[in-house]
Parts: sequence; structure tokens; C-alpha cells
Amino acid sequence: MKLKHLSLSVMIMGTALGLASTQAAASGYQFGSQSVSGQGTAHANGAEANDPSTIFTNPAGLSRLEGTQLVIGGTLVVPHSEYTDNGSTNVLGQATGGGNGGTFAPKAVAAPTFYLSHKINDKITAGIGLFVPYGAKLDYGFDWAGRYALKSVNLQSLNINPSISFKLDDRHSFGFGVSAQYMDATLEQMADATSGLALKAAKAGGITGPFGPGGATVTLTDPAQISAVMRAGGVGGDGLAHVEGNDWGFGWNIGYMFQLNENTRFGLAYRSSVKQSLQGSSTWTFNNVTGNVTVGGITLPAAVAAKRAHPNASASVDVTTPETVSANFFHQLNPKVALMGDVTWVRNSQLQQLDIKQSTVDSTPQGDLVLHQNWKDTWRLSFGSNYQLNDSWMLRGGVAWEQSPLQSDQDRHPALPDSDRLWLSLGANYKINKQSSIDLAYSFIDFKNANVNYTDSCNPTGQKADGSLCTGNGGTVKGSYKTYLQLIGVQYNYRF
Repeated sequence: MKLKHLSLSVMIMGTALGLASTQAAASGYQFGSQSVSGQGTAHANGAEANDPSTIFTNPAGLSRLEGTQLVIGGTLVVPHSEYTDNGSTNVLGQATGGGNGGTFAPKAVAAPTFYLSHKINDKITAGIGLFVPYGAKLDYGFDWAGRYALKSVNLQSLNINPSISFKLDDRHSFGFGVSAQYMDATLEQMADATSGLALKAAKAGGITGPFGPGGATVTLTDPAQISAVMRAGGVGGDGLAHVEGNDWGFGWNIGYMFQLNENTRFGLAYRSSVKQSLQGSSTWTFNNVTGNVTVGGITLPAAVAAKRAHPNASASVDVTTPETVSANFFHQLNPKVALMGDVTWVRNSQLQQLDIKQSTVDSTPQGDLVLHQNWKDTWRLSFGSNYQLNDSWMLRGGVAWEQSPLQSDQDRHPALPDSDRLWLSLGANYKINKQSSIDLAYSFIDFKNANVNYTDSCNPTGQKADGSLCTGNGGTVKGSYKTYLQLIGVQYNYRF
């Protein structure tokens, strides 16, 4: 992947060609809706297989589709998220100041879907799907309290998924698909230049001057005191780190469907992980840093001194998206009512941390920029129903509960302030004529209130206590989030 400047998240077109980025609608960086018809049942319809979007949930379901069918849809994500700071501090233990990030989530973002299927013969059906698997988009601004952990993040993705199904007999069907997945990520965080310069001065033996009582000459070695002197002397302002990149990766998915009888069927599906490597560069700017500092007996603009410590560098990060395993059922209870359910396991534990590696510059190695996550595997449970109101209208509804992969407040980073969530969904299908219909869906996703107490293990000097190199600001983001999302979906279906 060509990282072009890496942008601190690898989270997620997702929730931007998808992207609900205040938090992705599904757990972790996963975008929550790849099908409007599925959204109407809170995605409990994995075994329904009523249109080509079954390519995403279970490719074996293609065997149920007649002729050639087309689905084009879009989901509008309307996020609402509030952050309240509860005492964020910089690496010196001082209050960072600043606000709560304002309206850091976008007003709305849209994600497209496209599916096409064609029945080749009585045994084989092929299809292709385009959808958004991951996404995140947040921008807290330049002066919020947690700016040294994150200023903004934008993760976008698109998956192209050709698939084929084989109908063995009236009961058993198998499906297989391959995926080409594109990911583009951008991350920005502010750089605490003043604290970094103060720490470097303290490490070099401190600063000497008329800082004592009555103007007595003393040597200060406490970084907090040195920082105060620097600020009083006009040193201030933050730098900006910008990283971005993109890459293609490849994976596969497989499914099985068992038709118990005319009214009941069960499905199993597996979607593999996708390994992607973003490579590019990290860029640092210190145009807003003011004042002068003395380094090695030479007085320099503080912006120049800070830039010397953070040269632009090549960068790379390896990302492995989590695999999923799903089991589901569909039962036509009577001519009007159908019941369905799904349970999905997500191997989020693959994402323990994001380790952005930087190259050596002028014979000086640069430390890694690390976002620790410590994620756990998660479960999603959903149950839904269809109701055939009349020949033209079918109504849908569903509920779902989904776990967050985060294990503690210490693992919750502002780029993904995730938490357990509850889905409530309503939907409808309107039959225009024998060939075409429209699906509508609305979902309200309520996130559990979440606290953040995230500490960066690095510091602006670029060296940990054990002597190992790193890149980061140190400090702790401490606050709380309140979040909910609304998803509005429209889908057009056509049978040739």
C-alpha cells in the first residue's frame, strides 16, 4: 500500500464511502450496513437470501436467485457524538487546556452498495458485489483537550467481491467468493513541541539563568519548570503530524446453506481476514510554534529546533482485518410472517495495536508511532422479522446487540471511542411491478456511554525510559463519550 502520509487511524470508506466515523456503526472499524434489505432486520437476514446482497452475508444464497438480478443502494449515516473532558494532561502532567472537540463527527456520510447476480444454469449462479467494509471519520480540531493523541482520522475502504454458488441438490448449496479490498487512511495529531523541547533541555542538564528568588542564577532540571520558563519567554504553539496511505489487499469468503423444508433454512458463512501493508511517509510541520530556544549554545527559532527532532520520514504500517464466522436461520412461519436470526463472531483480537514504523533519516533512526488497542474477539446477536402486509408492501423489523472489542477505558483511543451498542431497525419493501422494487430502512444505534483514559507510552523526546525509540507525545486523554447513530437506507432492486 502506498501510505502517502499515514493519518493516525487505520480505522476506518467505510464509514466514509461508508463511514460513520464518529464510531463505525458495527464494532471496531467495521461499517455497519452492506445491504439496505438486511439493515431493515438489523442484519438478521443472513439465511433469507432474497436478493444479490446475499453475496456479502452468505454466497451460497445465490443459488436461490432466479435469472439476472441487480441491487443498487445507499446508506446515509447521521452520527451524534459528544465528548466531555475530565482532566486530560500532557506528558509533564499539566492540563492540556482546550475544548471538547466540538462537533467532531461529520453531519452525515453516505456509503454505496452494488450487487449483481446471474443464474448460469440450474446448478450454478454467479455474482459480484461492491460494498464498504470499514470506515471512520473524525476531526476534533486543532485545540481540543486530546489533540496530542489525535487531531483527525479518516479511514475509507471498498471491497469488490465476485462470487459463485453451487446447488448440490434441493437441500444443500455452497458458495465461494474472493475479495479485492482497497483501504485509504489518514491520521493527524498535534505535536507538543514545548514539552518536547523542555524534556530535551532537562536531559541535556537543564537551563541556567536568573530563575531563582530575587533573580538569583539557578539551574533548572525539572521539565515542568523549564516548560514554564519557555512559555513565559514566548515559546508556545503546537506542531502537526500528518500520515496517510492506501493499499489493496485480498481475501475470500465461503458459505453453506441447508434447506430443511420449504419454509426453513439454515446458513453458515466465513469471511477471511485481509492483510494490507500501507507504505508512504510521515510529515511534520511546526509553522505555529513561536519563540526561540538555545540548543548547544546556539539560539534557534523553537520551530526549527522542533523540526530537527521530527524530520519527514518514510513510514509503513501492517494491518490485518478480522475474520468473521456467522450462523443464521430463516423460517416462514405463515404466508404473512417470517422469522430470522443471526449470530456472528468477529476475531477482533487480531488488532492488538497499530504500529506505524518510520525510516532512518540522516543516519538517525526514528521511533515507531504506536496506537495500542488490546482488542478482544466479539459477538453480535440479531433477530428480525418480515410481515407481508399486501401484494405491494412487505414490512421489516429487527433488533441486534453488538459487543465492542475494547477491554478497558485505557484501551479506548479518541480515533475509535467504541462501546457496546444496541440496534433497533425498521424497513420495508415496495413492489413497483413484477421486475422492480424498492427497499427502505431506518436504524437507530445506541452506544453505551464510554469513558476514555488513554495514555501514550511515548514522549516528545522520542525515547522511552528503557532507552527504546518511539514517536509520540505522551500524556493522557481523560474524558467521556455519549454517542448514537442513525442509518437511513434506500435500495433499488431489478430482475431482468
